[in-house]
Amino acid sequence: MRIGFISTRFHGTDGVSLEASKWSEVLEQDLGHECFWFAGQLDTPEEKSQLCSEAFFGGEDVISLHEKLFDPHSFISDEVRSKVTEMEAFLRDSLEKFVSRFSIDLVVPQNVLAIPMHVPMGLAVTNLIDKGLPAVAHHHDFYWERDRFMTGCAKEYLVKAFPPPLKNKFEHVVINSAANRSLKNRLDIESTIIPNVFDFENPPPANDGYGDDFKEEFGIDQNDIMVLQPTRVVPRKGIELSIDLCSKIQARADKNICLVVSHLYGDEGVDYYKNLVQLADRASVRVVWAGDRVGETRGYDQVGRKIYKLWDIYPIADFVTYPSLYEGFGNALLETFYFSKPVLVNRYQVYKDDIEPLGFKVVTMDGQITDRVVDETIELLSNDKLANEWTMHNYKLCADNFSYNVLRSSLEGVLLRIFD
Repeated sequence: MRIGFISTRFHGTDGVSLEASKWSEVLEQDLGHECFWFAGQLDTPEEKSQLCSEAFFGGEDVISLHEKLFDPHSFISDEVRSKVTEMEAFLRDSLEKFVSRFSIDLVVPQNVLAIPMHVPMGLAVTNLIDKGLPAVAHHHDFYWERDRFMTGCAKEYLVKAFPPPLKNKFEHVVINSAANRSLKNRLDIESTIIPNVFDFENPPPANDGYGDDFKEEFGIDQNDIMVLQPTRVVPRKGIELSIDLCSKIQARADKNICLVVSHLYGDEGVDYYKNLVQLADRASVRVVWAGDRVGETRGYDQVGRKIYKLWDIYPIADFVTYPSLYEGFGNALLETFYFSKPVLVNRYQVYKDDIEPLGFKVVTMDGQITDRVVDETIELLSNDKLANEWTMHNYKLCADNFSYNVLRSSLEGVLLRIFD
């Protein structure tokens, strides 16, 4: 079967792009299908892809329309309605050409029918599918989970396409149990839960030494405790809690601590980053903001500085912090388990609902760094045997619950229901 993945972007390391890549890997290598790609930004195989820049949510016209649709004081003017209609028609035509060009049998809209970052795109995908094209809509987060989408004049479009109330050869897939309940309670729509996964059937590749000079590059002493925060620099990631943890450990330990933040700041402005810099300075915690030196591929930047992948950094980290206030699931947490690292987790709702009940061994917190949190972290940092027991236990749990094997069987079931 020829399967077309559709979204605004399949590029980089955002959760949607990562999970779409995993789905395609399983669909092609394990289930024998062939996958193709349509989006406004792509880093997928060129011969199997159709780039449509108008599908990207970051285009000027899209941003301008988005602001008008979700402005709390806006109303649905003829101008706005006309622009939505015009953009939807163009995108639907582009999608129809994609389906025809690659003889697509089934489409997989990736979050484009859940979060309205690009309203005309969601409408175009809905109208495409409404003609009878089979679809598996993969929803990562819904608009009603974000306050900013609950105002404005887009309601009629949200009702039609986010997600659409289609049933014929149409399957909804969500990534956690809360989304499953929410979709049922709000719209009376049934869905299948397929959690985020990782290739736990195949352990990480052996260390080839590429990242061995990371500490030296950033002036981190070999005896320092290196704590890794493998997230973007946005408020919901709770990086201030990681700084607090490092400060309290440093006050009690006889070693210095360096907190390494792996991703760039600026996704949601720079104010949060500036506040973190001031907080770390007051707490005397050294933070390495490594985002401009950590990329999707190894190499060198324009001034000759070495670029590392995140996978080069995990092996040399002593501890990982994941103090998120909210997550749709938690890709970075699975990645931490994959690299067998001890970890601190702030008990965000999806963790409490879908991950914690499985019995993972982690340092947990509920919004603040308590003495218990500090004690347990210090114990893991000083007791290699205990840390190894915890991480081996976690890896096995992930292999049983969040592996490609789980994804494989789930996708088989979804496809059987569509084509039964």
